[in-house]
Amino acid sequence: MNKFLVTLVSFWNDITNAEKEKGATATEYALLVAFIALAIVVGVTAFGNQLNAFFNGLGAQIGILP
Repeated sequence: MNKFLVTLVSFWNDITNAEKEKGATATEYALLVAFIALAIVVGVTAFGNQLNAFFNGLGAQIGILP
């Protein structure tokens, strides 16, 4: 019986501690935003000229650009 109570209390403590550590912290969100911003900068740098040419050609085809 004693072992059962110790196991039950241990299980309960694990559940309550897991709930306290359940969400992402502000630091994790900041790192995520930084990595996304870095990916956007790298993507625009790598494909910026090609995307500009594509959209200019598309605009010319539909008559928006002269």
